[in-house]
Amino acid sequence: MSEDLFRTVECSDPAQSADGLGFATVKSRALRRRADVCWYVPPQARGRIDLPVVMLLHGVYGSHWSWALQGGAHRTLARMIADGTLPPVALLMPSDGLWGDGSGYVRHADHDAEAWIIDEVPALARELVAECTVRSPLLVAGLSMGGFGALRLAGKHRARMVAAASLSAVTAAVQFDALLEETRDGWSAEAADRDVLAALAGPAEQALPPLRIDCGLEDPYLEANRALHRALAQAGIAHHYAERPGAHDWDYWSATLASTLQFFGDVLHSLEDHA
Repeated sequence: MSEDLFRTVECSDPAQSADGLGFATVKSRALRRRADVCWYVPPQARGRIDLPVVMLLHGVYGSHWSWALQGGAHRTLARMIADGTLPPVALLMPSDGLWGDGSGYVRHADHDAEAWIIDEVPALARELVAECTVRSPLLVAGLSMGGFGALRLAGKHRARMVAAASLSAVTAAVQFDALLEETRDGWSAEAADRDVLAALAGPAEQALPPLRIDCGLEDPYLEANRALHRALAQAGIAHHYAERPGAHDWDYWSATLASTLQFFGDVLHSLEDHA
């Protein structure tokens, strides 16, 4: 292997994978256990250089298959690449580390779910997809807990991402207490790991990447997302905010993913224009 991060990597046989999806299980150093990733590379991506990586993060109770097999994310992405809305990208959908009902994508006392996402999954993209390199732009979106992860990571790792987006985001770690069977004992207590606003309003030496936040009008986290939107606006932090009819469910996330990917497409087209 070109990068000595994973002791083992087990991949699905493309001849057995439906819809061009690939599945991999790796031994993660950050997680100290095995972890899973689902990925999709459209035909238009073959032979490209520095292929962008779009990472989709799932919510509580889910795993690496959720975005594809509940949300049809790869089909939405393929359709948008075919019509030119989105340039060719590699789509990676990792598990969150599979701690309890959900890891929050944060550092824990005995493993680091954040390092798994921000360091190891992009490295795995380079192992799996020949067109991905260390220069490949990274774009991250997530739903619910995944939105919490995507926005926090954008605030904490500003130089690593070119865009981030959330769908129906959990905005503060305390909101997980009503969702998890486990306690959050052992989770990182840093402000940027407990609260999205703290992560995004952190030290400004590095500019934030473009941000998109959306939430359904029947979503239980609507008021929390509205509060985050107001706080970001008051702090002068640029972001795109949207609301539309919908609840905290796959009907909403599947429909809204197209808007998220169009946002990512606009960012990538802008990068191409300035290259």
